[in-house]
Amino acid sequence: MVKKIKVFAKRKTRKIFESFYSKKDIDRLGDKNFVIISNNCWGGEVYKWYKRPYNSPFIGLFLYGPCYLKLLSNFHYYIRKELKFVESSKYPDRPITYPLALLGDIEIHFTHYDSIDEARTKWTRRTSRMLEEKNFDNYYFKICDRERVTKKHLLDFHELPHKNKVSFALNDIPELLGKNHIKVNESQKNRNHVPNGKKMFKLTFLYFDLNSWLVG
Repeated sequence: MVKKIKVFAKRKTRKIFESFYSKKDIDRLGDKNFVIISNNCWGGEVYKWYKRPYNSPFIGLFLYGPCYLKLLSNFHYYIRKELKFVESSKYPDRPITYPLALLGDIEIHFTHYDSIDEARTKWTRRTSRMLEEKNFDNYYFKICDRERVTKKHLLDFHELPHKNKVSFALNDIPELLGKNHIKVNESQKNRNHVPNGKKMFKLTFLYFDLNSWLVG
């Protein structure tokens, strides 16, 4: 019982702490609009932090590095294509227990969706919201070194013409000095990449001024 009380108190304190700083960031951001494009769940956590509706389809899903870079390299072309759901992936890394779709030749892994109908409906609705934002300067792109993202992918990411970019990785990359490449100190054993999107978002504030990035 004492242990449960301590756990509850810790969670309650964390929520109060997070709510306080979230409100400060919300006030500072004001009515600035933004669209988050992320290779995993990190983007969804940004929307939750600022209590904004999802105006990006890149929520509750992930893309492997090669597909993500190909998508970003021709973003306006791919984002307007219709999803085609398939049963198998070209990446033999894990069993597919969730909806999997192709956007042209780009794989979208809907890891946090229960059905194809849910994935298709939310992707379509959120893509429509995103495309209402005509100012491409309000699009913000994030990548990390998970899901087959290599050093070359990180380098190519920062060469893209998109204005607002940030990358997170366990390794520092000298070629990216002066760019928004963030080296994350992760002490867990046998890990060769940063934590998953939700955990990485919590670490973000230790390394990166998210609000300044969005405010511009």
